[in-house]
Amino acid sequence: MRPAVGFDLDMTLIDSRPGIREVYRALTAKTGVWVDADVAVTRLGPPLRTELGEWFPPGEVEDAVTTFRALYPDHAIAPTVPTPGALEALAAVREQGLRVVVVTSKLGRLAALHLEHLGMTVDELAGDLFAEGKAAALAEHGVRWYVGDHVADMVAARTAGIPGIGVATGPCDSDQLRGAGASHLMSDLTAFPALLRKIAVGCGTAAG
Repeated sequence: MRPAVGFDLDMTLIDSRPGIREVYRALTAKTGVWVDADVAVTRLGPPLRTELGEWFPPGEVEDAVTTFRALYPDHAIAPTVPTPGALEALAAVREQGLRVVVVTSKLGRLAALHLEHLGMTVDELAGDLFAEGKAAALAEHGVRWYVGDHVADMVAARTAGIPGIGVATGPCDSDQLRGAGASHLMSDLTAFPALLRKIAVGCGTAAG
């Protein structure tokens, strides 16, 4: 198995805020429970249940999760766009002869809809995982570096025993990512191809 670069999805490879904002608005309309969509999309990263628990009574969270996920395909996919440099970052991984693995807290089938819509081809996709819970998938799929925007992604990388690459396009700034153990930091993925050329020497088929 060729080595891989792992990526988080929301706010790492994709800016899903416009689409998820629309899902939260649709959820409010359907359930009658107010969710401040503009606030909710500033906290992307943790599992959906965590955010919905801020708005729904404990006994209603699971139903809210089900409703949210049912609304998701019709509202979240079309408005979502790649983050700056994301497509080029994936191309850089291929150029180095490495594999692309996405490990995300988003449900796998919903993550797959985003990837297909945006033409992002990946070798493996593992969903519904967060923080330490991502580590087993990173190890299973031969991930050598994990790129993410959240401190929990750096925890995932540290737990898996691999370098975490922090990208400050999500809710966590560079200081927070560094404090969580990031080995490398970028303001966005436009810097990733150059970084990968430095750190991936000898790891992929392209490197010999």
